Amino acid sequence: MTDFAAIDFETANEQPCSVCSVGVVIVRGGEVVDKFYSLIHPEPAYYQWFCQRVHGLSVEDTEDAPVFPEVWAKIAPLVEGLPLVAHNARFDEGCLKAVHRVYRMDYPDYVFYDTLAASRRHYGRRLPNHQLQTVAAACGYDLTRHHHALADAEACAAIAVKLL
Repeated sequence: MTDFAAIDFETANEQPCSVCSVGVVIVRGGEVVDKFYSLIHPEPAYYQWFCQRVHGLSVEDTEDAPVFPEVWAKIAPLVEGLPLVAHNARFDEGCLKAVHRVYRMDYPDYVFYDTLAASRRHYGRRLPNHQLQTVAAACGYDLTRHHHALADAEACAAIAVKLL
């Protein structure tokens, strides 16, 4: 696969619709051609400690951020016609569907590919685990800001170029 959009969401709480940041990396011809990152005012707008511990974002970071429909209006043209790729795609696809439902937005039937599944097929038991940072390193990518949505999308894109 040479043309795709790698995507990563971070959430504020246990609700999949509570996206608080998004990173998108556009790949064409196997090369990164565009990147997008935004904080998002989550819905519902509260943070659980375990989510904050993972990504470091808080109410203060997103209280003045745009809501999801405003952010997606910028992303939708970038990803139009492209398959979406995520590491553990079930999570990111679930977030995307949930937040579209919350805002009563039409959901185009995006096609998702999963670099986690691709890693399990390709590496099997040769890796100690198939977490994003482990797979990125195995693919020669240095993920230094894990759980920053854009950094994770960049790592996912690098993995996808190698494995998909």
